[in-house]
Amino acid sequence: MFYHHPGWEQGAWENPVRALISLTPTESKRLIAKGVAALPEVRRALEKGIIVIARGTTNAFVAEEVAGIKIEPKCLYAAGIILDGELSANPPGVRMKPIALRQGKPTGLSPAEALQEFGEEDVFIKGANALDPQGNAGVLAAGERGGTIGEALPVVLPRGSYLIMPVGLEKLIPSVEQAARACGIFHFKYSTGLPAGLVPAPGALVVTEAQAFQALTGVQAVPVAAGGIAGSEGTTVLSLEGDEGQIERAMVLVKSIKGEIPVGRPEARVNPPAAELDYEALPQWQTLHSVPPRS
Repeated sequence: MFYHHPGWEQGAWENPVRALISLTPTESKRLIAKGVAALPEVRRALEKGIIVIARGTTNAFVAEEVAGIKIEPKCLYAAGIILDGELSANPPGVRMKPIALRQGKPTGLSPAEALQEFGEEDVFIKGANALDPQGNAGVLAAGERGGTIGEALPVVLPRGSYLIMPVGLEKLIPSVEQAARACGIFHFKYSTGLPAGLVPAPGALVVTEAQAFQALTGVQAVPVAAGGIAGSEGTTVLSLEGDEGQIERAMVLVKSIKGEIPVGRPEARVNPPAAELDYEALPQWQTLHSVPPRS
């Protein structure tokens, strides 16, 4: 579901002021990261609890805003990636380690180790690959055990911990439930890149550009268009509404993130171009896991 705080205003402005803004995917990542850092659940866990910032390119920005740690190159703070128009992943040996904080300080713990200590006030932050209009989020997983999200859900759900999912509106799809049923590692004969399942994340608190703007400035943001060319592919266009002071604060924020440098290209990927394996799904998956052919 989309994150909402009971203290947020509902937008009953007597003389509303509006702004139309466009954000590239990278600018959105920075905005969303700032929004996540402003959430009361995150601020409380920074002071008193545990925060795990799982891998993902959006989470590279989250780590900078929440932990104050410089992440470069951000492309390596990820396992799965979409690169060259194909589903792929960084080689295991070059991926940066996820960050686990206790009372705001790095612990050196892996996500699995940190999860063992989780209580109801602790926070697990994981990006998503899909989002639907109802606020349901899903994560692509090429690992048979569901990857990081498969590790986290059996802990955060029964313990009532916070699962916060920063995700840009560029990833909006009609239905996460329908998409999950349509996917599966061994579901596909052909694929452009690694075949994967889509793991829904029930109970996640989703933070998009709209929630970030609300948390940071109080304005209401409505997505109105998307797309672009020549490096602006995936751009999200939003209409902002608030009182004059809120809109001015929002524009200061927008100006501060415009021109955010795009996430760079990794030097290597685990799977070869799909055309080299004639787009057959299973051989591509086997290059990821170095497993013998399945009979």
